[in-house]
Amino acid sequence: MSEVQTRSVTVNGQPARILEKGTGPVLGYLGGLAGVPQWTPFLEALSRSHHVVCPSLPGFPGALGHEELDSLIDWVSAALDLVEASGLSGCDLAASSVGAMLALEIAALSPATVKRLALLSPLGLYDAAMPVPHIWARKSADMAALLCARTDELARLQAAPEGADAAEWNLAQARAVAAGARLLWPMCELGLSKRLHRVRQRTLLAWGAEDRIVVSGYMRLMAERLGSDPVTALIPGAGHLLDIDAPAEAAAVISRFLRE
Repeated sequence: MSEVQTRSVTVNGQPARILEKGTGPVLGYLGGLAGVPQWTPFLEALSRSHHVVCPSLPGFPGALGHEELDSLIDWVSAALDLVEASGLSGCDLAASSVGAMLALEIAALSPATVKRLALLSPLGLYDAAMPVPHIWARKSADMAALLCARTDELARLQAAPEGADAAEWNLAQARAVAAGARLLWPMCELGLSKRLHRVRQRTLLAWGAEDRIVVSGYMRLMAERLGSDPVTALIPGAGHLLDIDAPAEAAAVISRFLRE
């Protein structure tokens, strides 16, 4: 498979785009707070060793339907439907940020659905000593700096490609912000800490040294509460969205984890 393939599945009556490329073991990927507007260098690097399948979560670029999801269980149910419809049941699952939080919920509540987890800066916990900042109270420029150390790369990813309808493209980016807020508001505390002990799959936890949303202490807290003994990795120079800030390094960490 030399070119990125696009297909669509239906979740809660709404379309959800799937991007896929590569040969080898199947690896699912759920995007973070920016979603996956288009195929990225990170996914390209992963596709050299895996058949990467990247479905869009409701409301994020490539999918609709977040307005119908009113509670955490609605989101988890939709994410489970998406994983199953994408042909990812029983496969390894990589994910970033909000996608990683949903991957942990799936692993805790439907363990047979996930083989192994490779997670980049997962959200889902709250600790008063290291509170998650009010992401959605920021101006767009400030929000970009909160998400990435390389804001120029985020801007490039979110820029409308040639031939795309600029208005619709920009609407998709705004929709992703609304979807993330709908799921995580106000402070990302949705009770995940009470379920982390059920996550017994072999798990990678990776985060960036410059992450302004989840700090090292936050990640250590998550590692302590998991039901398995996770592999951890700190990537220098990267912010919250590792797949954008450090695509080659993040892909290498995941590939190495899955080989071992």
